[in-house]
Amino acid sequence: MGAKRSKAARDSMFRACSVMIGIGVNVLLSLIGYRLQIPLYLDSTGIIVLSVLGGYFPGIFTAVASNMIFSLFSPHYIYFGTVNALIAIYTVWFVRRKKKLNYQNVLIYILVIGTGSGILSAIIQWGLFNKPESQSLVLLMEAMASSTGIPDFLCFIPANIIVNIADKSIGLLLALIILHFVPERVRMRIKESGWRQKPLSDLERENLENWKGTTRITIKVRIAIMLTVMTLASALFTGGVGIRLYFENERNERTHIVETAAKFAAGQVDPEKIGEYIADGRDVSGYEETEEMLYNIRENASGVVYLSIIKYEEDNKIYVFDLDGLENDERYENELGYSPGDILPLEDAVRPYQEDLLSGKAIPVIETKNVWSWSVSAYSPIVNELGQCVAYARAEASVDYLVGYMRNFQRRVLMVISGVLILLLAVGLWSTSINTTYPIKSIGMSLENIVKAESDQAQMDEAVRQLRAIDIRTGDELEKLYHEICDMAVHQTEQLRSIRRFSEHTAKMQDGLIITMADLVENRDSDTGAHIQKTAAYVRIIVEGLQKKGYYAGKIDSKFISDVVRSAPLHDIGKINISDSILNKPGKLTEEEYEVIKTHTIAGKRIMEKAIDTIGGENYLKEARNMAAYHHERWDGNGYPEGLHGEVIPLSARIMAVADVFDALTSSRVYKKAFSLEQAISMLQDGAGSQFDPKCVEVFVDAIPEIKIILRKYNKKY
Repeated sequence: MGAKRSKAARDSMFRACSVMIGIGVNVLLSLIGYRLQIPLYLDSTGIIVLSVLGGYFPGIFTAVASNMIFSLFSPHYIYFGTVNALIAIYTVWFVRRKKKLNYQNVLIYILVIGTGSGILSAIIQWGLFNKPESQSLVLLMEAMASSTGIPDFLCFIPANIIVNIADKSIGLLLALIILHFVPERVRMRIKESGWRQKPLSDLERENLENWKGTTRITIKVRIAIMLTVMTLASALFTGGVGIRLYFENERNERTHIVETAAKFAAGQVDPEKIGEYIADGRDVSGYEETEEMLYNIRENASGVVYLSIIKYEEDNKIYVFDLDGLENDERYENELGYSPGDILPLEDAVRPYQEDLLSGKAIPVIETKNVWSWSVSAYSPIVNELGQCVAYARAEASVDYLVGYMRNFQRRVLMVISGVLILLLAVGLWSTSINTTYPIKSIGMSLENIVKAESDQAQMDEAVRQLRAIDIRTGDELEKLYHEICDMAVHQTEQLRSIRRFSEHTAKMQDGLIITMADLVENRDSDTGAHIQKTAAYVRIIVEGLQKKGYYAGKIDSKFISDVVRSAPLHDIGKINISDSILNKPGKLTEEEYEVIKTHTIAGKRIMEKAIDTIGGENYLKEARNMAAYHHERWDGNGYPEGLHGEVIPLSARIMAVADVFDALTSSRVYKKAFSLEQAISMLQDGAGSQFDPKCVEVFVDAIPEIKIILRKYNKKY
């Protein structure tokens, strides 16, 4: 066991080294493309190689880790880990499904991953950067757009698909070259490393994954759901908290800036000239100098977009100064400020503070948010020498750009997290499969095979051998449970073997007693030589023939066949009550004597029922009772003792009726000679549907070669 663990550890280390090499190949090729400024990523070679050799986890790990490392050289690479992770997933699925990489399959593979990665990466680039990240792609897109008149984005998608098909073709070519030189033993070490039990082939793993037993949901699915929910919840929570804290900090900073700008602007305006500014505007001495100062304040207050001096009246506001839009910001550069003396109604945002504004009191920073904008505004009173508030300086900063920034930030975080999420799912599912799912399912399937074996000792021994061959090495409670189950299965199998031997010995003793009892009865009847042996053989032929043809499938099983064949010798057990004078009479019986003979069926039924009551439970004597009681009933209802008809007659009795009559026809009696085989068969066929069950006659006639063997064994005439 220690040697196996040591080898498993070495193989796992070998696999880890191969993943590191794959990441190194990816980073090296990507760096070459980056330095040469070519519009190719060249980052799929290592992904393809590790996906083919190792499966999902090594392929996805190589994909995400390669992008993270190369993002140190080109930050944009961090956002494309999801695309490469999906390439790894598709590669594993494709190789397992197609098995062979012929020219047609290679072409399909390149077209699928080239088209898929081209569309996804185009959406990512446009969504995050609003343009292609490669200047070559920009030129190609613009050329296509100018020649076709199609919007840039719709031209960018096919251009990016073309580039990705070329990129993935080079990556696949290099991967195939590398795979060609990887020895088979190295492939097997990479493929089979990490297993905590006997490594499974692709077919065995597929069968195991499809096996669910009686469960409604598998452990693998439950773990996948749990990992997905927990990872997304953690990402959303931490990302949401981080974004909210950042946004709150930025908003508080903007609030402080507008408050400072408003106070500074209020200090630059001469309160004694407010009335003159409103009346005569720019004609007043000092107006333009004050306006220039306000522009300087706005330019130096980061984020402030509006700066005004306003006088508030009952329901209106009168502009004293209102600056034009920012020259270096396309969102506001075309906006013109209001002229001195312009009167506008109060906006809804300040109406709650109307009384404070009219009385000259300070009011808090007002936050305004609607469909079109989001801003914070500060109001600072301008007080004259008499202490009267003559106007307010108002500074406003827009928070819109923060919202846009946050949305872009969320998209970028989502792209980074999605690649990591796929990696975490791959790690979780791989670890769960290797350490839990596959071992538990392997145990479950083996135990199911043991249960299905039932009475077949050879099948049970093989199922136990398969269970022991799983060789689980998880090193935890599961491994201990596995060994306990193995010991229990071996012990149970040996117990069943002993019980089976005892049962067989008991059955032989019972059969011996049955034959002895039947011989006692037969020896009293000097006219029925070897009757019980022959009828038992005929019964076996009929019941097995019915089973082969599928007749009475709901009734005939291995137990029924055994019970009927073992019970056959007791069908005439009731004759023990018939006197020797009638039983061995050397001539034809009188009507009264025949009626006495007929009572052997009732007597046989009574004897068997007493035996059943003595033994108790359901056993083969139930069929012995049916055969003893009803083997003289007829299909048409004219038999005895109860006049039963058709399938109301127990099946075992209908089978015995054919066997009993055939033996009587082909055996000599003191009052008749034996009929020939052909005559006996003909008489049975004549009685099919009237005296006998037609199906029983049919299968008996079909077995004439076997019947001849029995006749020759017991009758020299045949």
